[in-house]
Amino acid sequence: MELLGHHRRSAPWRGLGYLLGALGTAVATVVALPVLLVPRAARGWADLQRARAERLLGAGPAGPVRVGGWRVAAWLVAGTAGGLAGGAFAVLCAGNTVTTAVTIPLWRALPAGTRAGGFGWGAPLSGWGDALTAGTAQLAAFAAATYWLVPPLARQHARMCTALLSPSAAERLARQVAALTETRADAMNAHGAELRRIERDLHDGAQARLVAIAMRLGVARELLDEEPHLVAKLLAEAQQGTEDAMAELRAVIRTIYPPILADRGLAGALAALTAGAAIDADLEVGPLGPVPAAVEAVAYFAVAEALTNAAKHSGASRAGVRLARDGDWLTVTVADDGVGGADATRGTGLAGIRHRVRALDGTVEVHSPVGGPTRIEVGLPCGS
Repeated sequence: MELLGHHRRSAPWRGLGYLLGALGTAVATVVALPVLLVPRAARGWADLQRARAERLLGAGPAGPVRVGGWRVAAWLVAGTAGGLAGGAFAVLCAGNTVTTAVTIPLWRALPAGTRAGGFGWGAPLSGWGDALTAGTAQLAAFAAATYWLVPPLARQHARMCTALLSPSAAERLARQVAALTETRADAMNAHGAELRRIERDLHDGAQARLVAIAMRLGVARELLDEEPHLVAKLLAEAQQGTEDAMAELRAVIRTIYPPILADRGLAGALAALTAGAAIDADLEVGPLGPVPAAVEAVAYFAVAEALTNAAKHSGASRAGVRLARDGDWLTVTVADDGVGGADATRGTGLAGIRHRVRALDGTVEVHSPVGGPTRIEVGLPCGS
């Protein structure tokens, strides 16, 4: 309630600041019009102004302006005209409020014939009667106009800007279709790569060991009556090969869905993972509720890869892992105190995390400035 009350009290001043900024923007637009005829420059300029408008309206942060060029051109005209008119009105109201408040008590020290307000407004002050009557009335009028008229005018201008510069329903749908097509392509590529990896692991590991076992058993069968000691040796080797093949198969299974997830759940699996990490790692897990198995696996592998990167590439001494769920959205954050500079193009495992996450229509954000620290934030949908 306190924050809400503060917002209401500060709204007139926010509206005034917005209109004064709109006036400056309008003047700058007129001055820089030749530059703004370049589409890229116009879109960048419009992007900044839409961000201002959405902040005033309490909307989320503005993304890049991806609307038709005619809408940007319409904003250049309407936004400039509205900014000039609204900004001039704000200057008139606020300016006269300030100058009247200063002029009334100091009228005796000012030149004869000075008016109560600025810009030539108001009656001349020739005595305290004028100062206390006409001056006070003018102060109240302009203060009321600043308080009651400037904020809605600012919001109207902001709504006009967002209406012109926000994507239409058709443009939003086209963007969603493009994003969905891209994520589905990533999912297919990730699925194909995963199948090829499993096939390669089986072919080079378990399958090769099983072939060797079959060959030893075949030789043992032929030598069963003639070389019993050699048969015993072959059977021992076949037994060891069987155990190795089982170990290979378990390793492959762990890369598909770690058994520890089935045994302990996501929180327990991550507790074991952070406890056994190469660097000190803290784990914070909020209420998760039921999490789909595919999401558990991706979250587990993302944390494992991020901790491995922190130990091998970042030179970190400590890391923190945090899991939080908000509705149908699971957020996994891994932060370390390393040197930063993580780059997905350098084979640090970030590309693998991104492919796994995008296959589930999730998001990956990497903040890793040179010098550190590094924070990797993974968002995964958990809805049915």
